[in-house]
Amino acid sequence: MAATQEVRVPDIGDFKEVAVIEILVKVGDHVEPETSLITVESDKATMEIPSPTAGVVREIKLAVGDKVAEGSLVLMLEADVGQAASPAAPSAPAPAPASAPKQSQPAPSAPVQTNAPPAAPAAVTSMASAGRPVPREPRDALQTTPHASPSVRKFARELGVDLHAVTGTGPKGRIQQADVQALVKSVMSGASAARSSAGPSSASPFNLPAWPEVDFAKFGPIESVALSRIQKLSGPYLHRNWVSIPHITQFDEADITELEAFRKDSAGQAEKQGLKLTMLAFLVKACVTALKQFPQFNASLEKGGENVIIKKYFHIGVAVDTPGGLVVPVVRDADRKGVFDVAKELAEISRLARDGKLKAGDMQGGTFSISSLGGIGGTAFTPIINAPEVAILGVSRSQMRPVWNGREFAPRLMLPLSLSYDHRVIDGAAGARFTTYLTSVLSDIRRSLL
Repeated sequence: MAATQEVRVPDIGDFKEVAVIEILVKVGDHVEPETSLITVESDKATMEIPSPTAGVVREIKLAVGDKVAEGSLVLMLEADVGQAASPAAPSAPAPAPASAPKQSQPAPSAPVQTNAPPAAPAAVTSMASAGRPVPREPRDALQTTPHASPSVRKFARELGVDLHAVTGTGPKGRIQQADVQALVKSVMSGASAARSSAGPSSASPFNLPAWPEVDFAKFGPIESVALSRIQKLSGPYLHRNWVSIPHITQFDEADITELEAFRKDSAGQAEKQGLKLTMLAFLVKACVTALKQFPQFNASLEKGGENVIIKKYFHIGVAVDTPGGLVVPVVRDADRKGVFDVAKELAEISRLARDGKLKAGDMQGGTFSISSLGGIGGTAFTPIINAPEVAILGVSRSQMRPVWNGREFAPRLMLPLSLSYDHRVIDGAAGARFTTYLTSVLSDIRRSLL
């Protein structure tokens, strides 16, 4: 007959009277060694209490909100035959029946990774920064619970990874921290782009709810319209970029009163050459000037994440709205071209884009992108970075507004700017400096000559 044993809180360091914030098992559940039983929280950290051995939960001795310390009784466990005499981890030192298992040293957790902190006892290896943990993996099939230490389980939850999707490389298939990292890297690199384009699913390695399936017709008339070819192609990449790049958007305004006057004065000369001189051509040149001043914006993050590749050329991508969707052709070597040259090239690539005649090479090699919605409207938006670039400038419609000049309110033409950048490469201070410098260039285009 299987023996029933007490499972108590083991040595948790200096923590006293910590609160139980979650009970991870229920009566009748079968658990394996190191299966997390409860989560406790102090004012500084959370930690999980693992099972010392395999068995069936017969009685839970505490509730959410209870205070526990070393030696507190957690639950009664009917150990599997052959397990009771040699538990994988000890019960904490506390008064117990004579038949209670002999105390032993805590079992080690997963092998220490080169990028992880020094190993700690199994009961405390899952300590994390203060705050409540994110939802855990479903616990309706503990018979097939992935083999991983509490610290690895917590690491996976913090990244939103379902351990059922991870292949363990440790002894007996044990999942290690490096295995979780490998899966995340594979997803971020686009290995799951095709699956992601269909929407979230229960099979995703990120622990997301299944995509809702709704019969919309029961609520009223509907029409199903197929996505355009461009939308189908760009959707997975937009999804990848939004999910995998930590976007920050810096908003600013540029006073383009004098620049707009100069543009209008130069429009007649441009028309004689068969050109339409738009503000976008000046924006391209102004961005090149700013990129030279802040080269980290004209860069890409190396695949391994260890280095930043600074580019010495300036190929500016310009988003073009077409009947089939958004495309981003590239103006190459914009630093070597004058405003009229840029205007001519913008007109040509825009025409090709709308006619659906752009070649693949026309949309490759960009170092920085501009998405202008000024011809449509709006005051600000958050453009999505066009990987592997690290920044993109959004431009909204300019407006004439009263601006205080130190003596009086004067009418000024203000252009809203929205700069999205990759926070892994660029910090907030650099983002603010970039937009501040860019607005100064746009307010006095002569700065682009310096």
